[in-house]
Amino acid sequence: MDVEEVDLLVIGGGKAGKSLAMDRAKAGQKVAMVERGMIGGTCINVACIPTKTLINSGRILEIVRRAEEFGISGVEDPRMDLALLRHRKDDVVGTMVKGQFSSFTDSGMDFILGEAKFTGPRTVHVDLNDGGTRVLRGTDVVVNLGTEPALPPIAGLAEARVQTSNTLLELESLPESIVILGGGYIGCEFADLLNTIGVDVTIVQRGNQLLGREDEDVSAAVKKAFIDAGITVRLGAAAEAIQRAADGSVTVTLDNGETLSGKDVLVALGRKPMTDGANLEATGVVLDDRGFIGVDEQLRAADGVWAAGDAAGTPQFTHASYDDYRILKANLAARHGDGEARTTEGRLIPYTVFITPELGRVGLTEQQAREAGHEVRIAKMPVAAIPRARTLGQTEGVWKAVLDRKTGSILGVALLGTEASEAIAVVQMAMLAGLDFTAVRDAVITHPTIAEGLNLLFTPAYLED
Repeated sequence: MDVEEVDLLVIGGGKAGKSLAMDRAKAGQKVAMVERGMIGGTCINVACIPTKTLINSGRILEIVRRAEEFGISGVEDPRMDLALLRHRKDDVVGTMVKGQFSSFTDSGMDFILGEAKFTGPRTVHVDLNDGGTRVLRGTDVVVNLGTEPALPPIAGLAEARVQTSNTLLELESLPESIVILGGGYIGCEFADLLNTIGVDVTIVQRGNQLLGREDEDVSAAVKKAFIDAGITVRLGAAAEAIQRAADGSVTVTLDNGETLSGKDVLVALGRKPMTDGANLEATGVVLDDRGFIGVDEQLRAADGVWAAGDAAGTPQFTHASYDDYRILKANLAARHGDGEARTTEGRLIPYTVFITPELGRVGLTEQQAREAGHEVRIAKMPVAAIPRARTLGQTEGVWKAVLDRKTGSILGVALLGTEASEAIAVVQMAMLAGLDFTAVRDAVITHPTIAEGLNLLFTPAYLED
């Protein structure tokens, strides 16, 4: 079979890969992008977009339940209609997928739906989804394969027909109760959502705190919010066995001897790279023992081969993958003599856990700052102190900032509270600009907004001596 030569061959249409493919195609390069089937990538189809759409519906339901607090009467028995909820989610996702497909074709790239397998340096054999095959070789190749839910070897798991973050999005009916294995970002978001829409939730976490990468006091505040909302939290335990009975109910046996019962189980115990079957070794790529692609600081995986996104070890956030695109664009240009190369060093990547209330994070935790040798100063404030939180009726949570005592620089911030996903960007901009905490404290910020709380956070009332 003849080999089709292209300037850029992208395997996987995630955020980094599709952005680079469209950019280079619009610039006049001959570009081909191969995607298994999720047009637009994991985020749009089964991750960020559908889950945050559902979470937003859950938040609206909770506000409607509190209507009388806001001076609204006549709202009786609000409840979630799962069919309408799925329609809303599918409409949002479908509209975005359609837009992505149009953007791909309009860019001038050759968009190929199929399964790619490397057969040699920078060369793939593609089994097309609609039948037939193609062989392509790129002057440059970018691998952006993404990740999928991991299913660890728990006894009985395969037979128990458990849910994952993917399958849960397609449920046709809500279980009365659910056991969630995993207290990380995905497990906590689904625990909060399912509890809000009426499911009895138990969350099980192997470690001694939820959200194991956060400071203990921040995690403790999340745990309290969960318990106050009616979520059962089991820490320091892991599932040893899962059994589904004939009536559909599920029993989970923990390693401490406890058994938990529910109508379903959600496994949220991490994600694994979708590198199996791609035969990446044939193009010189090295995988680690978990299947992740080894890359250097310029995202180079082999001669002429680059990798980006989750499967390349980038923090598993769409905005981080988009920055991979920027780095790849610069480095592919530099490889051909145009401009300077970029690296992943020093990236300040924020994130938000979309629970109630939200947790926005950027920079170092207190523990990380101390381990790095900083002399630390802490600012800590209840969200109830922020006037905007009062007007919104959303006063739960706490804000925490980690400062360098000697320089006053902001090392990191954890904002647990309403609209934290927006306020965290203000802190990120201050950190990128190198501003110390006094500049943020004394900035003239619109009143009343959530971001205005940063004026208060750094005052003597909340800043330790």
